[in-house]
Parts: sequence; C-alpha cells; structure tokens
Amino acid sequence: MEEVKDIQLTSGMEVSRLLEQMSGAGGFNASMLSEAGEILLQMVSQKECLKFLSFTGNLVATGLRGVLRELAKRRLFDVFVTTCGTLDHDLARSFKPYYRGTFFADDAELREKGIHRLGNVFLPHESYGLIIEEKMREFLVEIYEKGVREISSHELCKELGRWIGKEDSILYSCQRSGIPVIVPGPTDGAVGYQLWLFSQEHRDFRLNPLKDEQLMNDLIWQAKSCGALVVGGGISKHHVIWWAQFRGGLDYAVYLTTAGEYDGSLSGARTREAISWGKIKAGARHVTVEGDATITLPLLVCRLLDSL
Repeated sequence: MEEVKDIQLTSGMEVSRLLEQMSGAGGFNASMLSEAGEILLQMVSQKECLKFLSFTGNLVATGLRGVLRELAKRRLFDVFVTTCGTLDHDLARSFKPYYRGTFFADDAELREKGIHRLGNVFLPHESYGLIIEEKMREFLVEIYEKGVREISSHELCKELGRWIGKEDSILYSCQRSGIPVIVPGPTDGAVGYQLWLFSQEHRDFRLNPLKDEQLMNDLIWQAKSCGALVVGGGISKHHVIWWAQFRGGLDYAVYLTTAGEYDGSLSGARTREAISWGKIKAGARHVTVEGDATITLPLLVCRLLDSL
C-alpha cells in the first residue's frame, strides 16, 4: 500500500502539477481525474492513434463551448461525435447570446416570458428556435442552389461550419482543422427539424446517415490504435464504442459522467463494462471519472495544454 500524501498548494501552480499531486492524495475521484489526465496525455501523444472526442450537445450551451473549440483548433482529436444539440447551440450562439440563469427559477413564469431553461442557462426564444429557423433556412437554400441533394451529417457539419464562418464556432473550427463531426442522431433537435421541414418543400433533398457509417468504418479499419474521451453518455458515446469493437476495442478510454450504473443504462456504464462487450480492450488504459464535465473537462484540457 502507498501512503496517502497531502496536496501542497502554491501560488501560481500549474493545473498539471495539481493533477499530478491528486494521484497520491487518496482523494476519491481526485485520483481518477489525475489518472484521466495521464491517459489523455499518452493517447494524444500517440501520433498514429485515432482519437475520438464524444460529447453531448447540452455542454455547448455553456462555457465549455470554448474548451471544445480549443480542442478543435489544436486538432488534438481526429473525429468529433456528438448530438444534434451541438449543431443547435453552436449555430444559435454564433448569432445570438445565451444567459446565465438559475436552477431555481419559476419555469411557468419563464414560459410566459419566452425563455427556455437548460439547467441554469437561459435561452430566450429568439436566441434558439427563431434564429435557428432563420439561419438554417438561409443555409439550406444556399447549398440546395449549389446542387446539394443528398448529404451526410459530417458533410452537413462541414458545410454549416464553413457557412457560419465565425471564430467562436466549434463547427467552423472543426471545418478549418479538417475534423469530421459525426452526428448519429441528426434529426433529434432544432437543426434536424429544419432539415425535415426543408425536405417537405424539396422532395429530392435527403440525409444519408450511411455515408457517416462508411466514414467510421474506413477510419476504424485504417487505425493502428484507437482512443476516446467520452464526455457524457447517450448516442454519441455509444456510437464511438460500438464502432471500436470491430477492431477489438479502444486502446485508451476516459469517461466523464454524472450518470449511475445501477439501472443498466449506457450513459452510466463504466469503462469496465465495455470490456465485456469488446468495446474497450482488456489491456487498455481506461478510467471513469464521476463529476460535472463543466468542472472536470477544463481541468483535463489544461493538463494537456500544460504538457504538450
């Protein structure tokens, strides 16, 4: 057994040094966070490793949008896999502001005032549905007039990022860095609804998700090794580990989650469960960190940036 060591804080301490100390602190999830930092650094340092970043769209409604954008700008991951909410919030926030709110607001009153609540973030109607409808209409008319009749989610994200053309956009940064953004559930959100609505007036326009699956297949089978940072759960998490099983599982895996595993949910499943499915290799470096990603992810990314 190793002795528990006290954390020694100093003025101006780098995040990387703090996380290193957490390794020996015996501090419950602190030690898991420290291990996650070490795994991510090893994974990112492997140039031939295919690196996935999976995350849920709700995070893009928060300040984490800037953290995710920085990862795209620096191309520390090769593929982003996410939900339609990412497209919604990235597009909307490129043109309209969201606001800091509270978990304890009167939701009936917010409804009367035309404000959506996402946790403690407030989204006025004009900052979400209305602006998405307006901008998606402009975007879809433009690409349709250029001859686009069939499009995959990664092609859509690339074109939408180009069209947004703003430095604060995740999609724009991914497009600039050549990072494909795959959305396995592209119709589950405001952007997806606008795609459907446009198709009602343009019957020859359609989504083709099978082209996304072809891209995933090609990337997985060409990879010499494979790793993933999985933030949250749901379809974006499962899509990465589902494809990873076809090459024997991930070699590196870090899960950041607030979900419990007692109900058998995919979102709450720990990395160790994925080993039983062959989605993570038995010999892989892996860890599950429990905690709010708006806290844990910035710390881990700072750890990476300090060390690269």
